[in-house]
Amino acid sequence: MKIRKKSIVAIILILFLFLLPLASAYATTYYPTLKFGSRGSEVSKLQQTLNNKGYWAGTVDGIYGLQTEKAVIQFQIANKIIIDGIAGNQTLSILYSGSSSTYSTNLYWLSRIIHAEAGAEPYNGKVAVGNVILNRVKSGDFPNTVKGVIFEYYKGIPQFSPVEEGTIYNTPSAESIQAAKDALNGVRPVGSSTYFFNPAKSAGSWIIKNKTYVMRIGNHVFYR
Repeated sequence: MKIRKKSIVAIILILFLFLLPLASAYATTYYPTLKFGSRGSEVSKLQQTLNNKGYWAGTVDGIYGLQTEKAVIQFQIANKIIIDGIAGNQTLSILYSGSSSTYSTNLYWLSRIIHAEAGAEPYNGKVAVGNVILNRVKSGDFPNTVKGVIFEYYKGIPQFSPVEEGTIYNTPSAESIQAAKDALNGVRPVGSSTYFFNPAKSAGSWIIKNKTYVMRIGNHVFYR
């Protein structure tokens, strides 16, 4: 009888040791709920991850403000989950798991428009072009995705000449790709600018009359 009990205990112990790793592997990770007004390192992590994936959450300052809330909502819409502006467990699990391909898509197109528009420009000018594209994404006056902004048409005319000329379909240089990454990470050399043009190639009359001059970098002038 004692031998039988020992055998049963041994079997139970073996099963426990075998199943423990499986249980750990399938254990659910729970994240703290973050919402408007939240502060701290977890908010900073959220902001940085959103920015990296192309959802502009603003400066990484650890403060869950309106811009961060807007970025969370955009992420929720893109991933077809509950839209409440709150970074709960479902939202954070998807965000941190890397299941969203938005960042890769944004990097893909942003690096190509930078290369097409500013391939011969100084590095800061490359980042500035990415800055303008992302400002348009954030604005309610333009499409809300990088690809949408780049391929936007107005009265049948592409907003960016590389789309019309076909040069958007290029192989970007390593510098153009890095400039796109910097722009996605929040580097903003031209602030809130939403327009730019090369005065040697275009008069830019409408922009000059209706927008505010910001600065010149290389051959491009930037307006907001």
